[in-house]
Amino acid sequence: MPIREAIILAGGLGTRLRSALPGLPKCMAPVNGKPFISYVIDELHKQGIERFIFSLGYQHEILTAYINEQYTSLEIEYSIEEEPLGTGGAIQLACKHARGKNVIATNGDTLFKVNLEELSSLHNDRKADCTLALKPMVDFDRYGVVELNNDLSIASFKEKKFYHEGLINGGLYALDAERLLQRKLPLKFSFEKDYLEVFYTEKKLFGLVQLGYFIDIGIPEYYIRAQNELVAGY
Repeated sequence: MPIREAIILAGGLGTRLRSALPGLPKCMAPVNGKPFISYVIDELHKQGIERFIFSLGYQHEILTAYINEQYTSLEIEYSIEEEPLGTGGAIQLACKHARGKNVIATNGDTLFKVNLEELSSLHNDRKADCTLALKPMVDFDRYGVVELNNDLSIASFKEKKFYHEGLINGGLYALDAERLLQRKLPLKFSFEKDYLEVFYTEKKLFGLVQLGYFIDIGIPEYYIRAQNELVAGY
């Protein structure tokens, strides 16, 4: 059954974009007339996500005010960090607000046009702990590489360095929220380093290659790219 609930991580400080975004959280960066996070929300909603859990921290009042004003028809809940918990801690805290067993989890500063029905289907069929949406890339050094076994389980995570080609973790997941909470992980941890790269050897983590549009505005160069590639009304 398709997953209808999503966690959006939107608590980042945006330090590398600070010169372009004085006084704004990273995911509120304006892109052609509207905050970047609205492109993420709209894409998820278009694909059937009905309930949103926003994981917030830095300047959360700005985000909640915008979302409450612009998305009155959506079912929304907020998970607010009192202190930075890392990506894993933030997801773990947000999972406590989930109503279903499985959720989509993604970053508010990354738009990845994933087929959520395909991702949900693989995740459910494999009874996975977590299923990663993977993006093929060429000539890159900003990301590590994810390798898959024939059954689409994760074979390995490779460190960041220059690669001529490879699959990257697109930062969008189908996640078994119940199982994550049962692991009794620390309050603060990295989802990538302390969860994915630790537990993939249990063969309950899978990857699905997706060719859809991908942009991460974490650095100024990619933020400028987003201005050119995304149009208001998308």
